[in-house]
Amino acid sequence: MECWIPLFDIFLNSPCPETEASTWLQKSFNSSSSSTSTSTASFLALLTKYSGTTHISPSSPSQGKRVMWIQTLPDMVQARILSFLAYDHQKFSKKDLCKLARIMLSEGSGLDFWVKKAAKHLLDLVSVSNYEWISHLTLDSEEDELENFHSPPDWLRTAAKHTEAMFPWLPMSLDEMNSKIVSGVSGHDEDNLSDNVETGAQEHCDEVMDEIDVDESKSVDKIDAEVENRAKILKAKVAKCYLTSEVVELVKEIHELCFANRRNSLEVLSLIEPWNVDDETASSLLFHFMDVNEGNEVDLSSYSLCSFVLPKFLALEEPCSRVLMIATIEYCKAHQRAAEYALLFPLMLRNKGINNPLCELITKILKECFHPAHVSAFFQKFLSKDKDGKRVICLPCHQNLIGNEIVWTESLFCLVQNILNHNVQLTQDSVDQLVDCVCEFSIRYSSSLKFGNFLLCLVNKCTSLLKPHKLSLTAAVESTNTLVKKSVLSKLSTL
Repeated sequence: MECWIPLFDIFLNSPCPETEASTWLQKSFNSSSSSTSTSTASFLALLTKYSGTTHISPSSPSQGKRVMWIQTLPDMVQARILSFLAYDHQKFSKKDLCKLARIMLSEGSGLDFWVKKAAKHLLDLVSVSNYEWISHLTLDSEEDELENFHSPPDWLRTAAKHTEAMFPWLPMSLDEMNSKIVSGVSGHDEDNLSDNVETGAQEHCDEVMDEIDVDESKSVDKIDAEVENRAKILKAKVAKCYLTSEVVELVKEIHELCFANRRNSLEVLSLIEPWNVDDETASSLLFHFMDVNEGNEVDLSSYSLCSFVLPKFLALEEPCSRVLMIATIEYCKAHQRAAEYALLFPLMLRNKGINNPLCELITKILKECFHPAHVSAFFQKFLSKDKDGKRVICLPCHQNLIGNEIVWTESLFCLVQNILNHNVQLTQDSVDQLVDCVCEFSIRYSSSLKFGNFLLCLVNKCTSLLKPHKLSLTAAVESTNTLVKKSVLSKLSTL
């Protein structure tokens, strides 16, 4: 394990982990010797080594499963390792890489967006298609093809020879089953069967997806009258809560009620309305909720963010209070995944778009709570047209304040500029999306100095990534009329 520590340090801190890790691997092991295959095999053996037991779901802690060592690493590191394996796949065993990718993808909804994307890319790259099965088809006759398709497999035919029934619990012989299948798909019934199979498969797929990826913003069961009454009592307590001792007891009661009704936690919090308190009380609630929730098998960190502070920030028109900002930043440091889906994405997808106070708030959260590589991945998901990665967690009563599309305002361009100035290296597809937005909004913000400063920052920080867009970006800048126009055009001319 010790010999791989420099490599994992590259995956954790390097802005370009694929090329740097490949260089390290080449320098560490002589490619001409037999030790290379052993070394790469030992690296895959380390990643696929099963260690410990983890719970399948928080609601069923008694049921666990073993996980590979790579699955115990942070999501960002997992995605970078898989991306490196795809980049340098020729040095590794394709069979082992294919096995690793298949096991990672078998995790379903528990897999992070970028880990899943990297695993799919790796599997597509190393998997080998086998078309030998085509030779087993009889193409001379459609009837023979249909009969062979619906006939039982050989092992089932062998087992059926020793018994009269097809299955012990099914009073049907092999001949009866074959006759019913053939007659059932002949003529007009064949079309009906095809439609029914297709419809049934689609319905089954929808049911499975509903079970795997349950939207956390929707309730499953109706709230009991007793639970609703307790929530209303807590609402009255929250409105009159000022002392620290009262906040501690109130947080315990809120957590216990949400934990007991975890499938309806968002509806319970909607009834309590904890966002209506002042900023000092809200920060105190958030701080003590972090202590109460720590160590519990059901993580309610995202629910606390979207109920305690998100509604306040969605309505923010003035700079955020210092006490609330400090509490939010400390909470986001401890719960980065919750901060991403229950705070940052909802704020950046605000129907009215972000304003200057929100730009300042989001900039501080990203700078102080996230690694630059995490910020780059966050913006890649945010700018991507794939909506699967931009999952939003919010209370049902606030869903009308959050949209599905990005609203580009001057403040949002300023936010991207702030991130670029923080030495965050954006990916090529993120820069491509930004250039498309620049071309679309260059006329609307032609006289905006904020937009012009963003363009100047973009061409200075992403010079190498802008070469494919030199002509379109130059035309967009030509349509602006700001003090930095000449500077931007001068920089573009050197690409």
